[in-house]
Amino acid sequence: MDTPTYPARAGTLRAMLQRGDFVVAPGVFEMLGAKIADRMNFQALYMTGYGIAGSHLGQPDAGLAGYTDMQQRARTIAHGTSKPLIADADTGFGGLINIRHTVRGYEEAGVQAIQLEDQESPKKCGHTPDRRVVPLEDAVRRIEVAVAARRSDDFLVIARTDARTGLGLDEAIRRALAFAQAGADIVFVESPESEDEFARVGQALAGRGAWLIANMVPTGRSPELSAARLRELGFALAIWPAVLMQSACAAMENALSYLARHGTTAGSPVPSWPMQQLHQLVGFDEVWAFEQRWAR
Repeated sequence: MDTPTYPARAGTLRAMLQRGDFVVAPGVFEMLGAKIADRMNFQALYMTGYGIAGSHLGQPDAGLAGYTDMQQRARTIAHGTSKPLIADADTGFGGLINIRHTVRGYEEAGVQAIQLEDQESPKKCGHTPDRRVVPLEDAVRRIEVAVAARRSDDFLVIARTDARTGLGLDEAIRRALAFAQAGADIVFVESPESEDEFARVGQALAGRGAWLIANMVPTGRSPELSAARLRELGFALAIWPAVLMQSACAAMENALSYLARHGTTAGSPVPSWPMQQLHQLVGFDEVWAFEQRWAR
């Protein structure tokens, strides 16, 4: 396999982090939302596994979306947007050789950072109960394999631990330190349960060989902190994986409820784009320009 050529974008994620930029990445899971987010003032995008499982399969984020589901969606999003893409890869979709295959497949797809977890398989969403993690030695080996498998140093490995909920914050921090020592570029302590816990994570891990990422899930297990506050605490990136899912589902339910009650969408209070704006978003302007030149 050749060294991947990333889709044209305004700088790599690694370059942004090395400059000291704080990266805010909204969660995307389908192309309309991804294109909207791509046009806005975000430094990167985050492909959420929860969103892919829910939108593509209609299933919960419980290890039911496989490598093919996730890699193909990652390719579509990466090549349909201009911002660096961070992508969820669960536990790597199998054993160590599967992790190697996953890393190379995501890299080839145009992803710039892959997120791998230390959960047992099948994994669960990080803001649900009863998550269990593999022994630390096994988790470290996953990260070592991922780092060795990548073809470019611009492809970043994010090592996530879900140990906080079942084993406590001290164990989660211990694992994150081990992941940094194993070569992870970014470490991710999932679901701290207070601002003080985020501060403890920052104090223990900032400047210890890897950048820190925070996961902001309003109404999840963690409090929502601002990007400015997270930066003060030592974090370098933050993802908001559910921002489009939560708002889109509310808007869809309200729009459909109005139609069901009134038999029309005329007068609906739900904000709605005109068709011309949708045409422009999906690229009909280019189609029309092509037809004007070539159609006979």
